[in-house]
Amino acid sequence: MNNEKSSAEMLKEKLFYTKKHIAEILSDKEIETAFDFCDEYKNFLDYARTERRAVNYAVNKAKELGYKEFDKNKKYAQGDKVFVNNRGKAVIFATIGKKPLSEGVKISAAHIDSPRLDLKQVPVYEDSEIAFFKTHYYGGIKKYQWPTVPLALYGTVIKSDGSAVDIKIGDDKNDPVFYVTDLLPHLAQNQSQKKLSEAIDGESLNLVVASMPFKDDKISEKVKLNLLNILFEKYGITEADLLSAELEAVPAFDARDIGFDRALIGAYGHDDRVCAYPALMAEFAAKDIEYTSVTVLTDKEEIGSDGNTGLNTAYLKYFIYDLAECFNLSGRDVLSKSECMSADVNAAYDPNFPDVYERRNASFVNYGVVVTKYTGSRGKSGTSDASAEFMGKIRNLLDSQNIVWQTGELGKVDIGGGGTVAKYIAALNVDVIDVGVPVLSMHSPYEVVSKLDVYMAYKVFLAFLEQK
Repeated sequence: MNNEKSSAEMLKEKLFYTKKHIAEILSDKEIETAFDFCDEYKNFLDYARTERRAVNYAVNKAKELGYKEFDKNKKYAQGDKVFVNNRGKAVIFATIGKKPLSEGVKISAAHIDSPRLDLKQVPVYEDSEIAFFKTHYYGGIKKYQWPTVPLALYGTVIKSDGSAVDIKIGDDKNDPVFYVTDLLPHLAQNQSQKKLSEAIDGESLNLVVASMPFKDDKISEKVKLNLLNILFEKYGITEADLLSAELEAVPAFDARDIGFDRALIGAYGHDDRVCAYPALMAEFAAKDIEYTSVTVLTDKEEIGSDGNTGLNTAYLKYFIYDLAECFNLSGRDVLSKSECMSADVNAAYDPNFPDVYERRNASFVNYGVVVTKYTGSRGKSGTSDASAEFMGKIRNLLDSQNIVWQTGELGKVDIGGGGTVAKYIAALNVDVIDVGVPVLSMHSPYEVVSKLDVYMAYKVFLAFLEQK
């Protein structure tokens, strides 16, 4: 039997662009390493269910590794490690490299907020002897996916005396969880005739939080009173204290392996913690780096990156400017020489819903990290669109490090689209491109990613930071 390739086969192999399944490329040992890497990623997901907890996780790890709070009045040297904690909801880490800062920095930027249900400022009410919390959904969700899902409650309440109370209910197996109701099929005839987008409206996403009354015949709203009494006895908070609170209801599911081969991970919050975690681990692991590394875990991306903890503001620019001043340099000159990997996810091709994807330009689970040259909607609206030169540079870097990667778009031209933080960093005159993990069921309460893709993302960010 002749196993030699024909000249046409060799020419095709040379000239055609083909995507390859990671498992066909990696050794069994490398696959085992990838699976081991994802064990700690799952622990991170179970802890970091909100942006505040993600920052807390990252800062605690950084301090263990010798990172110090940044002081703009201090002089820094090669190897120094610093961080800036922006209001407990966004954080910047940096390691000073060998090359002068005038040659630019390497920025990895991921967001750590995810779609969820936020409590309204006046959330507590009672109806038919059931107490509820009113919510206002955060980010792009399919509202019909959130009823009948066990929900945990996290956040911070600032009391009238200015003290803070941290709330964490639902991640311990002995904790209660919370719940949004839905109609039973027998009574849902009218609901079933509505569009999916209209079957559940935002004002009906109310959390069931109590049903036992306070024992007193002389008052109304006994269940609400009993609930508020529980909150006061346990946390010392009153209903008025909820006016100055940030409380988030998120799915109470733990991260779990999916499939007989355990190759996939199901969890809440892969978008975008599946990029934040590898980027953070690469920042911590990078050795003897040439260029100063800057790793940003940011907030508010899911609602447009606005607000003082989102990247559509100046906190990253201010840090670069302050760091530049430590070396008697201009911040604008440092930024203009810098490069960035905007670490965000893309939509993995789902064969159950093929009509919304353009298969040739879709990303696939287990085919590596996705390099997304442009995002935006329809006519590329709202994107930075990386240059051919920078795309070529990133392509050569990944190929030289034997990293499995693919390109991807978020759906068909006139159907899909979305945004990332890339355009806000590009606005600082930085070369930037989106790089991330393909996700199934994105923005749902339980998303799915590949362990091999997660590990490949780590290798990408590490290669980027260690680039010579």
